[in-house]
Amino acid sequence: MEIVFATQNRGKFKEAKEKLERIGIKLLHYDKGYPEIQADNLVDVAIYGARYLSRKIDKPFFLEDAGLFIRSLNGFPGVYSAYVFKKIGCRGILRLMEAEEDRYAEFRSVIVYKEKGKKAKVFIGTCQGMISHEERGTKGFGFDPIFIPSGSDKTFGEMDVREKNRYSHRGKSIEMLAKYLRKKL
Repeated sequence: MEIVFATQNRGKFKEAKEKLERIGIKLLHYDKGYPEIQADNLVDVAIYGARYLSRKIDKPFFLEDAGLFIRSLNGFPGVYSAYVFKKIGCRGILRLMEAEEDRYAEFRSVIVYKEKGKKAKVFIGTCQGMISHEERGTKGFGFDPIFIPSGSDKTFGEMDVREKNRYSHRGKSIEMLAKYLRKKL
C-alpha cells in the first residue's frame, strides 16, 4: 500500500516512515506545502489543509499538525509553534520560562488521513512532559532540545528517532493511523 505524507518537514517524514514501513506501507513524500489557517486548535488547521490537498493529491494521504502547549504560558506557543520556533527558537522559549517554576508542557499531534471520496479520519496523539532549563541534544528538530517527556530524563533532542517515537505525540498519532491502516491491508 502506498500513502502520501504531505509535509515540508523532513524530520517528521523520517519519523513517520520509520513507523509505517514496519507494517508494509510505502510512504511517499509531498513537500509542496498547503495553506494553514489561523485557528485556535490543531484539528481545524489540519482539516482545512486536508480539504485543500484532496484537490491536489490522488492517492490516499495524510498530513500532521503539531504544537507545543506550555501551561504556565497559557498554552503558548500552541498552534503557532512552527512560527514561534522560526522567530525566537528554543532560547526564546527558555527566556520566557526563566522565572517559571511550573515547567509542565505537552506536545499535541493531529493527523488527518484522507482517501478520495471518503470522509477524513482524525487521529490525535499527546505527549506530556516538562520544559528543561537549557537546550540538550542535537537530534530531532524544533523544540525537541527543550522538551523532556514524562518517564524520561532525556530531551527529545537527545533521543534517536526510534526512542523518540516510543514517547512522542507524533509517534502516538502515527501509531493510531497505523492501527487503522493495518485493518485495511
